[in-house]
Amino acid sequence: MKRELECVEIPGEHEARERTWAVVQAAYAEREPVPHRSPLPRVAAVAVALAALGAVALSSPGRAVLDGIREVVGVERAQTALFSLPAPGSLLVASDAGIWVVQQDGSKRLLGAYREASWSPLGRFVVAVRANELAALEPDGKVRWTLARPGARSPAWTGTEIDTRIAYVDRTGIRVVAGDGTNDRLLVPGGRGPLAWRPGAGFVLAYAARGRVRVVDAETGELRWQAARPPGAATALEWSSDGRRLLVLSPHHVRVYDAAGNVVEQEDPSEGWPDVAATFRPHSHEAAVARVHGSQSTAYVLGGRTLFNGTGAFGDLAWSPDGRWLLVTWTTADQWVFVRADGKRIRAVSNVAEQFRSRSSPRVEGWCCAR
Repeated sequence: MKRELECVEIPGEHEARERTWAVVQAAYAEREPVPHRSPLPRVAAVAVALAALGAVALSSPGRAVLDGIREVVGVERAQTALFSLPAPGSLLVASDAGIWVVQQDGSKRLLGAYREASWSPLGRFVVAVRANELAALEPDGKVRWTLARPGARSPAWTGTEIDTRIAYVDRTGIRVVAGDGTNDRLLVPGGRGPLAWRPGAGFVLAYAARGRVRVVDAETGELRWQAARPPGAATALEWSSDGRRLLVLSPHHVRVYDAAGNVVEQEDPSEGWPDVAATFRPHSHEAAVARVHGSQSTAYVLGGRTLFNGTGAFGDLAWSPDGRWLLVTWTTADQWVFVRADGKRIRAVSNVAEQFRSRSSPRVEGWCCAR
């Protein structure tokens, strides 16, 4: 079966409110028939070539066209709502409305008008930020404490049941505060991150700065090791569950370092297509990566198998706490796709933005802590 989208002119508007026109051209693609016993729903393979996109705020006619595109790009027979998660644990989601907690049964709670958030180590609390505030919350939205800081962002929480630390960035640099909101101090003057806590004993923080990846003891300030980071600005850092590997992502490069700062795995795609997300599978050194290539996106295991392909752009990746499911946010289709770790089964949910009261695609901030 073939589907075509006619060439449509879409009125657009730049942030400076200068109007422009973006031409959306769509070619057709044939869908292969799915074997009768296949567990995978059919995925519409409509190739959408975007001639001009980027910082364009679409007008109402433009949004109507994109709504039409979403109807033919995405997993067919996807659920119309997020009725449940396929694995134990809770999601932390950021939308235009604020930060949400999603339980395994699909129930959602809006915690407040925050911009970014992170789980505490055992998932008992959430640290969240808005323009000039850092806040610790319970998952039901109750505020435990707040701290006024200019331009607070990028919060991350680590530690044990009785001793925790929160790292975050404000206009002064990278700061660290105790989990009870006390002893706030500047750790890296002028530091912008990104940053990531190493799991395990002690409070060891990795961050990117001035072309380097640095790993420091957050209590003493001692430099544990440093290494050259990938070319281009680093966009994400993440440790493996055992703290023995550090993943560093930049728009066109992936690096994995060992505990001494040596590169043990890397990928530099010759085509220059952007990598938009990367994350370690829990309890392993296996990393999933999402890459955009032309009008398509792919989620795959670094150095290994493909997990999921789709037309348009992917956004975030998040593993379930048990490592059995990978959540791929498919921004073009307004869908979330849950992919089994072996790539042989998927579950998809549509109408994601509407469910989180958002005009833009909601971000997944973490999937935490099956109990």
